[in-house]
Amino acid sequence: MRILVLVSGTGSNLQAVIDAVEAGELDIEIVAVGADRPGTQGVARSAAAGIPTFVVDFKAFAQRADWDAALLAEVRSFEPDLVVSSGFMRIVGPDFIAAFPQRYLNTHPALLPAFPGAHGVRDALAYGVKVTGCTVMYADAGIDTGPIIAQRAVTVLDDDTEASLHERIKVAEREVLIEVLAGLAR
Repeated sequence: MRILVLVSGTGSNLQAVIDAVEAGELDIEIVAVGADRPGTQGVARSAAAGIPTFVVDFKAFAQRADWDAALLAEVRSFEPDLVVSSGFMRIVGPDFIAAFPQRYLNTHPALLPAFPGAHGVRDALAYGVKVTGCTVMYADAGIDTGPIIAQRAVTVLDDDTEASLHERIKVAEREVLIEVLAGLAR
């Protein structure tokens, strides 16, 4: 299975996938890693692993539709079987979703449908939940509304901060993402 990973930040989930592939635990090929802004650690990680990279800088486009079209063209050029949004903090347009129906995965740091959006960890803490977690789903045109593939629960500790809880959620997120990718590859 050929995957393309989209990142916006550190790429810790991406690194887990790279490590699983290199260890022979995951039978996939990462054909490319793309980012929405230059200078991400995720792109640096993939370049260090010899994986092709690209950046379609959101700020370089005057119109959102132009960025969407450029991203779609770049992703399509690699002919992936699956696109993985892993910490990719941009909402893609409807043409992108239509190009990869049930082939565009997204990870989210909450147990959807609870706490969708960019601040799932903060929102869960503010609400006072005792359990939160992570979700891997197929992305659709909504905000974190696509069909759920897998979830993993994470207990909220009494002394948790947003940062400490998010770090534990990331560990669970990496594990469940690897499991989902392995299942899809089989």
